[in-house]
Amino acid sequence: MKLRKGSHDATGLRFGIVVAKFNKFVTSKLLSSCVEGLTKHGVKADDIEVVRVPGAFEIPLVARTMAKSSRFNAVICLGAVIRGDTPHFDYISAEASRGIGQAALDADVPIIFGVLTTHTIAQAIERAESAKFNRGGDAARSAIEMATVMKTLCAEADRLTGHKLTSGSTKSRARRKR
Repeated sequence: MKLRKGSHDATGLRFGIVVAKFNKFVTSKLLSSCVEGLTKHGVKADDIEVVRVPGAFEIPLVARTMAKSSRFNAVICLGAVIRGDTPHFDYISAEASRGIGQAALDADVPIIFGVLTTHTIAQAIERAESAKFNRGGDAARSAIEMATVMKTLCAEADRLTGHKLTSGSTKSRARRKR
């Protein structure tokens, strides 16, 4: 049995972060924890690019665009959708999660779901606090692990096939379609 797993050493890796401006009192804490988590594991500040979007609904398109650019080893999506009195929460939550999942499959680059979907503001704040749940830091760790496992898998595929199959590159996607 072969076991492949990612590491937590992110030295030399590049990360994109898409963060919603809506509920900024929560998303800014998620972003701070995420960036802190990345740099703590070896990512240089210059290797992190943050793009702010209006809300969670807009995250998937930007995440997909960043991932397909071949500039990042992983893209992290951060947002906060808090239930209100209307069904708006259900629509936004469902479309954001569906879109982020589809973007990851389209781009062949890890795209991490770090969008909080909570019933109350208090729950969102609690999950954004680095001393409590630290979901921003969790998203950073997931991104590092996925980026390193994909790097390992692509290197193994390169070795076995003699073709460069680097995760996210346009040339590798075209070769895989043949």
